[in-house]
Amino acid sequence: MKVGFIGLGNVGGKLAGSLLRNGYDLTVLDLNLEVAQPFIDKGAFWVDTPKAMAEAVDLIFTCLPSPAACSQVMEADDGVIAGLTTGKIWLEMSTTDESEVRRLAELVEATGASAMETPVSGGCHRAATGNISIFAGGDREAFVKVLPLLTTLGRRVLHTGPIGSASVLKVLTNYLATTNLCALAEALTVAKKAGMDLNTTYEAIRISSGNSFVHETESQVILNGSRDISFTMDLVVKDVGLFDALGKRLDVPLEISSLVLDIFKDGQKRYGARELSPNIIKRLEEACDIRVLAPGFPAEMVDDEPEESGAEIIAKGLCA
Repeated sequence: MKVGFIGLGNVGGKLAGSLLRNGYDLTVLDLNLEVAQPFIDKGAFWVDTPKAMAEAVDLIFTCLPSPAACSQVMEADDGVIAGLTTGKIWLEMSTTDESEVRRLAELVEATGASAMETPVSGGCHRAATGNISIFAGGDREAFVKVLPLLTTLGRRVLHTGPIGSASVLKVLTNYLATTNLCALAEALTVAKKAGMDLNTTYEAIRISSGNSFVHETESQVILNGSRDISFTMDLVVKDVGLFDALGKRLDVPLEISSLVLDIFKDGQKRYGARELSPNIIKRLEEACDIRVLAPGFPAEMVDDEPEESGAEIIAKGLCA
């Protein structure tokens, strides 16, 4: 199978690296040829346009920073859709709006190709090792076809239902992670002001009912001071904004999401759109004239679990 990958950013580059490392015939494309060059040096092919990629491969992944960027890559005159034919498969890995991915899927399917959405969750460090989780929305028949490929990219693969379902779950889980990050920033700042040892505080949270995936990852880079989780404030505003808009569209009386969104909009205004998201704690550090730091924590997260073949996760109460 010939595989194409468009978008070699923080997550996309690591996912494409897993494909190349596992021997797939890979073609890559990015706005920046320099970003793609290491993949080419290791045996990947390069094309000049998304259309040319669609013509050259059997299956195309897109992993892009926004719905607008994906729309451009898909619908331009030299875009992916222009090069699709019957039997090819498009998989959208970006975090996007569920109505937009449905719209693009209809255009893809009109060419005779199949469409799926496969956003990932679990952090860049797990994307790098093939141990990330994948939400897969789309027709079950198409899902079964791509499952061997998805279990190379991720350890846990969940078929979420029809197109759009994975995007809903992706923005929901990103919203939960961001809300947890804001709460952890407050908790760690209060601990610092209370004179607590922050190494002990970290462990107390880790072994308690207050623990979370976000604490075990982002709290570590907060305490190190690097704040580097390979995710930026503009992406948080996009993702939480998608969740907030979805809830309001469904007439859910949301209360927390708009507050979280305002916090990150303020952080983006203060520190810049491309500021690392865990640095949202700077708002509190500056207000309290303190630094929330502790020795012995890593500057970035590294997945220390060995790379393993993935498997489909079956939701409780459902049969495969």
